[in-house]
Amino acid sequence: MEGTPLADRILAELELLARNVDILERLSDNHPMGIIRLSEALKLPIHKVRYSLHLLERQGVIEPSAEGAVVTERAQEYLRDMERSLDRMSEITRHLKERSSAFKARGQGTPVPKNPPPPARTRG
Repeated sequence: MEGTPLADRILAELELLARNVDILERLSDNHPMGIIRLSEALKLPIHKVRYSLHLLERQGVIEPSAEGAVVTERAQEYLRDMERSLDRMSEITRHLKERSSAFKARGQGTPVPKNPPPPARTRG
């Protein structure tokens, strides 16, 4: 089941964030690791691992080395910031769900066409 386009985009970004955290965890436990080993360990396509590594490197959370990517001291701050953002998102999500439920309970959850078709003409 699909949601709204905006909600679907937000969900995709959350899935990307989850993948980045998976990569950080793996690198913290076994660093350094290259793209291929990370891809195999996490059972992810190489292009997705490469993209996540690129994002994490741009944010200063990891850095490349001759043996593969390594986690920097910035990782802890990144995770704290992420947790704060996720807490705020949870609050907003809870609020939106409450508002949506209240809206549906009032019987206004059925969409109304913006431009209904004109009534059919009958010949008399």
